[in-house]
Amino acid sequence: MTSAKPEKGNLLIAEPAIIGDVSFNRSIVLLADHNPEGSIGFILNKPLEYSINDLVPEIDANYKVYNGGPVEQDNLYFIHKVPDLIPNSIEISLGIFWGGDFSKVAELIANKRIKENDIRFFLGYSGWDSDQLENELKANSWLISENIYKKNIIEKDYETFWKEKMLELGGEYSIWSNAPENPSYN
Repeated sequence: MTSAKPEKGNLLIAEPAIIGDVSFNRSIVLLADHNPEGSIGFILNKPLEYSINDLVPEIDANYKVYNGGPVEQDNLYFIHKVPDLIPNSIEISLGIFWGGDFSKVAELIANKRIKENDIRFFLGYSGWDSDQLENELKANSWLISENIYKKNIIEKDYETFWKEKMLELGGEYSIWSNAPENPSYN
């Protein structure tokens, strides 16, 4: 399930031990880039109360917008699986792409050529400076997992994703899968 070193395209699964961290409690992050200067990722399972239409009124669609992370939360980002339709996309891995021509995205949505399960929008991103992610991994804040879903990760059910990963890990992680998100509610 896990690899020793983070790589672009991996998933970071928040350890149950980081309960209380507002941004990353029960998060699953897709690493969009990882290099000696640092890492960038997007939280896949934290929807916001916004749709893309709330943020970009010209786009007449109710696609969910997710909290991508605590950095630059006033900027809109997106990942997708249709690079042939969106120029200037950057491949993350396994058929998942990051960014591209946003005006083309708006046009494709208006013409109903992109469906919600082709693209995911985020406010902000998750970022780590050089060695910061490695230090968090050593502190057991994260587990690294291969993206077994490939491009279909965009379609994963955000409500059950973290719990599924805890059950896959088994052992003591299985116990955490049923724990309340906020232990004080127990």
